[in-house]
Amino acid sequence: MDKFDTTQKNLYHEYMVKTRYLEEPIREDLRGKMVMIGGPRQVGKTTLSRDIIAGKGFSSFRYYTWDSKEDRKAILDEALSDSDIIILDEIHKYEKWKPLVKGIYDKKLKNQQIIVTGSARLNVYRRGGDSLQGRYHYYRLHPFSAMELENRSPHIEPMKPLSFSGEIPQKQLDSLLTYGGFPEPILNQSPKQLRRWHNDRIERMVKEDIRDISSINDIGNIQLLVDMLPSKVASLLSINTIREDLEVSHRSISHWIATLEELYYAYRIYPYQNNRIRALKKEPKLFLWDWSEVVDPGARFENMVAGHLLKTVHYLRDTEGFKTELFYLRDKEKREVDFLVTVDNTPWF
Repeated sequence: MDKFDTTQKNLYHEYMVKTRYLEEPIREDLRGKMVMIGGPRQVGKTTLSRDIIAGKGFSSFRYYTWDSKEDRKAILDEALSDSDIIILDEIHKYEKWKPLVKGIYDKKLKNQQIIVTGSARLNVYRRGGDSLQGRYHYYRLHPFSAMELENRSPHIEPMKPLSFSGEIPQKQLDSLLTYGGFPEPILNQSPKQLRRWHNDRIERMVKEDIRDISSINDIGNIQLLVDMLPSKVASLLSINTIREDLEVSHRSISHWIATLEELYYAYRIYPYQNNRIRALKKEPKLFLWDWSEVVDPGARFENMVAGHLLKTVHYLRDTEGFKTELFYLRDKEKREVDFLVTVDNTPWF
């Protein structure tokens, strides 16, 4: 392992004791409903779940993961523990997971609580199948941001002027920009470990996660697409250009990028227009959940800002129910504002 210098050791200690920003809202929601936590692979979902359990003082809990043969059998048989709280991890890999979870929830003991976590979007029930409506609250866990590293929880009221108190230390910003906000790289503070972490995370996503949630067979071209996307960050995303480079159909590229969004690898930001249908036909900008993959320093910085804004938008939607969204703005003269945050489709800032 690379040796830490004094600054890195201090940062490591600071990050190890962080309380994740969703801990309290999730504890509160567990009193009434099941909680689902989605987010990228290795963003800290399982750790967050276990911290919630430890902090609330449950007398017993049981962790089940779909990746374990023994746990899979128990889940399918609905032969689950009568512990105070149950964690179901990666259950979305099972094609019929929604009705299965619905059955588990409906048959649970009176005061038993359930957390479901996964590295793909878990609120896909809206697209069809058995509805879990009314049985759960859904949260998207983001990587660390500057405010979270400082253990600061800003009070934000949608459509009210933003206010800021105090500055973020330069070391925090430099660390975030270099290593991204995922726990392991920012804890290690090691360029070598970051490179190895990138390779392992992407390989597992391409060879395991994509196979588990989709029918995509062209893994070779998916890998090429993933290798290509960091260079497309912060610029208009042209499906046609990528299609020509990979020599596959427009439909395939669209499907692959949508799958990468399902797995919290990338996300698109669309231009703001009052007519939503017209806006969706225009080219979006693409960003990565892990901005440390982006080589170009300007694009990486813009991606880090996008990540912070998206985290705020998702936090306000997931915890408070506000219909907040993130866009970019471009006029007829092609003058551009990088980001625009809206509430109920009305510009806020």
